[in-house]
Amino acid sequence: MKLVFASDSFKGSLSSERTAQLLTKAAEEIFDETECFSLPVADGGEGTLEAVVSATGGGFVEAWARDPMGNPRRTHYGVTGDGRAIIEMAAASGLTLVPAEQRDPESASSYGTGELIQDALARGYRDVSVAIGGSATNDGGMGCARALGIRFLDERGQELDGIGSDLGRVHSIDMAGLDPRLAGATLTVMCDVTNPLCGPDGATQTFGAQKGASQEALQRLEEGMCHYRDVLLRTFGKDADQMPGAGAAGGLGAALMILLGANMRSGIETVLDLIGFETLLKEADLVITGEGRTDWQSCHGKVMQGIGEYARRRGVPVIGLSGSLGLGADQILAHGITALTTTVNAPMELDEAMERAEELYLDAARNMFRMVKVGMKLGK
Repeated sequence: MKLVFASDSFKGSLSSERTAQLLTKAAEEIFDETECFSLPVADGGEGTLEAVVSATGGGFVEAWARDPMGNPRRTHYGVTGDGRAIIEMAAASGLTLVPAEQRDPESASSYGTGELIQDALARGYRDVSVAIGGSATNDGGMGCARALGIRFLDERGQELDGIGSDLGRVHSIDMAGLDPRLAGATLTVMCDVTNPLCGPDGATQTFGAQKGASQEALQRLEEGMCHYRDVLLRTFGKDADQMPGAGAAGGLGAALMILLGANMRSGIETVLDLIGFETLLKEADLVITGEGRTDWQSCHGKVMQGIGEYARRRGVPVIGLSGSLGLGADQILAHGITALTTTVNAPMELDEAMERAEELYLDAARNMFRMVKVGMKLGK
């Protein structure tokens, strides 16, 4: 029997790799003959870089890039075994790079993300995927675009810095200096956020406060973002408010799509393609996936949904083994997941469940495989 293990991390307790190790141990104890294949996966957010690099036999590239407040810092991006570059914008423009007391989206810039893209192009990579999320910025992606040669000019023709407070000052956009290497490159945005650029569900109103913006700053940023949206529409004929994902990462989604010609794709779908998941499904008998908590949100671009949909196309059953099941967890059954079970075997506090995560997961895996074995006997 061929088993494929592809779980998301159980944040705070078990990594994707560790769940696969425990599943392998349990399967070898329960079944007489079995082949176990494991793939670390992520949905385009935290852990994506490590998952893709590990699964493809790739590596990491160290590079210098400016953090959201303009300070140069050493960071990195990933490359796959077949020569594609994977960039996490949070590695250069992430919220965690800025101390809480210094967070200010009016002064922050996504310039460092553009520097990482530029570094990948300079090293010869022409297939570049950018996972966007967890940003400290609300600059409409102007900083990223500036790093790649685009100039944002005010009414006097003076170049702007491309920070959040500049949004309302943009009068024209000069594309003449755009890095020519982008013309021969494929740029993919990995994102599962569908927010438009402006409005109550837009970049500023949805995410601005958590990036340190006061109510007054939120109003200024929203007004500036609406002005920026209008400039993009006037210049390129594209309405960022009608483009799902344009508001992701403080508007970086809009810049990548409109200014740099990137394609927007689901994070989990991109990850599964990069790691060759569909190929691994050939001749698979069963897939095990899971996450720390499964609920209604799991159906919106998360790992279990992606795994389930891919497996369903191949006719392979999938069992979800998760830490807990929350409101609407059963909705995931409509996305290729055949059955759900949990690791918790008795009422307990969250802290205890996390402390005992390995023990509980291994016991649950053994019980799950025992039930699978019963099903196999009934099938015969």
